[in-house]
Amino acid sequence: MTDPNWGSFEKSLRRKTSEMDPAQIRRLVLLGAVALVLIVGGWTSFYTVQPEEEVVVKRFGEVVSIQGPGLHFKLPFGVDRAYPVATQRVFKEEFGFRTVNPDEASQYRKVAADREVSLMLTGDLKVIDVEWVVQYQIEDADKYLHRARDPEQTLRDTSEAVMRRIVGNRLGSDVLTEKRVEVATRARVEIQEILDSFDLGLRIGTVELQDVTPPERVKPAFNEVNQAEQERERLINEAEKRRNQVIPRAEGEAFQVVAEAEGYAAERTNGARGEAERFAAILAEYINMPDVTRRRLYLEMIDKVLPRLGRIYIMDGAERAALPLLNLNEGSLPARGGNR
Repeated sequence: MTDPNWGSFEKSLRRKTSEMDPAQIRRLVLLGAVALVLIVGGWTSFYTVQPEEEVVVKRFGEVVSIQGPGLHFKLPFGVDRAYPVATQRVFKEEFGFRTVNPDEASQYRKVAADREVSLMLTGDLKVIDVEWVVQYQIEDADKYLHRARDPEQTLRDTSEAVMRRIVGNRLGSDVLTEKRVEVATRARVEIQEILDSFDLGLRIGTVELQDVTPPERVKPAFNEVNQAEQERERLINEAEKRRNQVIPRAEGEAFQVVAEAEGYAAERTNGARGEAERFAAILAEYINMPDVTRRRLYLEMIDKVLPRLGRIYIMDGAERAALPLLNLNEGSLPARGGNR
């Protein structure tokens, strides 16, 4: 049904229009067109750049300026076109998996094999499943927009090619264990070099191996082999530990025995030399003064022997009582040169 109010309004508008002068109608149309032009021109003349963005302004397809964050002016009616590029944002490309829930407890899902193959052949002809992440930033907005038709796909193809080549030149056990950081670092350097040669305006931040595992079909056998290798490494480490404990101790004891023997030999040799020199000196004195030397040697011998004999008594056969003449056990004989 037709609204009666609308019908009355339409009739009133037609009546007023029929009553108006054609010049007035043209004037109203002209004013409406001018107002529309002004509104559209004002609407298309200003644009806002977000804090994490840069805007590439192109005039008839040619880059005329690159503007930073803030409110800016450009020629209206499509003469200047603004293309925002998030140069301060960190982007990432995931290979072999996709993030389902990026919250605190992140959840991932495996990508179907027909869409993205993450199986790689290593240098020792083993097949492993490699999942990795490439984080990057847009360094040059102009190059990012105009050097390649699809920069993200170019980055993905380059990353996959580089990762397959690096993994193919290394042992599977190295990629699965201690060489993961080295593989990621090398991949980041080579991907950046290739992107620089393409002049894409992209800067690689990090390349991180998310997960490196054997294929599901061979995982049980691979785990058994891995356990055997770990057991072998454990036994080798224990043997090395035992060797490091026993050999240094044996070497130290050998050095100690040798040092003691050398010290004993030096002591005996020096003592023998001293005795020989002493005997030679006594012999020279004996040749010069035999009586005095003989008496001195005798007294020195008595001085050493008598203190070890204990209490000594000298008895006279003609007497009945003991005559203690000398307390020989109280000390040594008087010094030579004194009363004897």
